[in-house]
Amino acid sequence: MDRTRRAVAAGTAGIALLLAACGGTGQSGTSAGNKLEVISWWTSGSESAALNVIFDDFKQSNPGVDITNAAVAGGAGSNAQVVLATRLAANNPPDVWQTHPGGSIQAYHDAGLLDDVSSVYQQGGLSSAVPSQLRAEVSVGGKEYGVSTGAHRVNVLWFNKKLLAKAGVSPPASGYTVNAFMADLGKVQAAGIVPLCRGGKDPFTAAELFENTLLSAVGTKGWQSLASDDFRWDSSQVDQALKSFGKMLGYSDPEAAALTWDQATKKLAAGGCAFESVNDSAYGELVRAGAKEGTDFGYITFPGTDDAFLTVVDTFVMSASAQDRANALKFLSTIGTKETQLDFNKVKGSVPIRTDVDVSSLPPYQQAAAKAFRNGPVLLSITHGEATSPDFQRAFYDAVAAYADSKDTAAFHSALRDIGGQVQPFGH
Repeated sequence: MDRTRRAVAAGTAGIALLLAACGGTGQSGTSAGNKLEVISWWTSGSESAALNVIFDDFKQSNPGVDITNAAVAGGAGSNAQVVLATRLAANNPPDVWQTHPGGSIQAYHDAGLLDDVSSVYQQGGLSSAVPSQLRAEVSVGGKEYGVSTGAHRVNVLWFNKKLLAKAGVSPPASGYTVNAFMADLGKVQAAGIVPLCRGGKDPFTAAELFENTLLSAVGTKGWQSLASDDFRWDSSQVDQALKSFGKMLGYSDPEAAALTWDQATKKLAAGGCAFESVNDSAYGELVRAGAKEGTDFGYITFPGTDDAFLTVVDTFVMSASAQDRANALKFLSTIGTKETQLDFNKVKGSVPIRTDVDVSSLPPYQQAAAKAFRNGPVLLSITHGEATSPDFQRAFYDAVAAYADSKDTAAFHSALRDIGGQVQPFGH
């Protein structure tokens, strides 16, 4: 297994395996009074700026608290999860850490590592403002264990408008298909332009590209059946998605393996490639790089997924043994306020998880994304572990990476069929 696949395996396995070694501390934290440590994986330019929005808002109400920003670089938390799991196994948790709803929160809860944060949901109407589907994904036994910052849309295709014009390719519009996308990739390549940016150094980018292609093939109803025994990983639809995915990879930037997701996005902004399929964390990076929406770059839902909002939701949880439980709760309360939700998401590129936030001050892309999020249907991501168990997420990453190397459809079928019983949502 190569280095990047080991990082993914360690990250997702860390939740399932290293937590088992912890056995759960089961202890309430003590009050240190003036400290708070937060682990996240937000280290890119736009991510750091967005995280600082939360820190600044928290400090306004809690000026005497010294925050330790223990962020660990690595797309989708592949490295942060390893660091976190090691600390949890050593009974040295941070007060607050970033995770995703669903399987991850379930695993942390079952290991006795999380504190109930339901009290936060009783403040400022947060309980009624968060969609019930997503509140269920941070809940166990009717109690909430995490507060989400915002919802990112996974199924987005970004493009450099000037490069498409140079290649004689019309900007994609509603109804864009996978076949049309493939034809445009070919036209761009024929014009001597790198067709597809990819941050191959971050394994989640390949998984997202396949996830989007799979959604295009199976549709919203097919996606919703992932949690049932009706879904077949050896179906003709899955095979078509694999075939298309393999062809798309052939148009990848030759430098993809050396780039992180944010570096690939900056390359799109700078005119180094024409298309990129990645969640709308890219929006924050594009804007931060100085690219202008509608002039320098455009966007569309990934071909064939117009009616869906495939989401990754970033969430923060509190340690059951937080050194300062009061500060940890105040930090999570800050995340849940309307003001912080708006200001944070404007920088991050995502949309507020609260549906009662006035988004009219957000840029056009985020206003449209907020409308799609609120109108649904909202689908949970496999890549980011929200629609599946941690074991299946790990198998999915491995199967996608193996197929990218070998194009072996039968091996892909086998890898996911053997673990298929573990595809399940974790809402409670």
